[in-house]
Amino acid sequence: MHSPVGMEWIIILVIVLLLFGPSKLPQLAKGLGQAKKEFKEAAMTDEEKAAAAKRKAESQPEGPKEG
Repeated sequence: MHSPVGMEWIIILVIVLLLFGPSKLPQLAKGLGQAKKEFKEAAMTDEEKAAAAKRKAESQPEGPKEG
């Protein structure tokens, strides 16, 4: 599956305009922007948690060695 390009975006925007009307578009755009921001923040938090756990595991010494 590919991302929409060129004329496909125009068709999508026309359909959205017809469905929601020009008065609702700013509200929709704001909601989408906020959702994208929250998703990015959540993803960054998870990545940071994973990186911290990896650093912690690498920095801890292994148990006493027998031999």
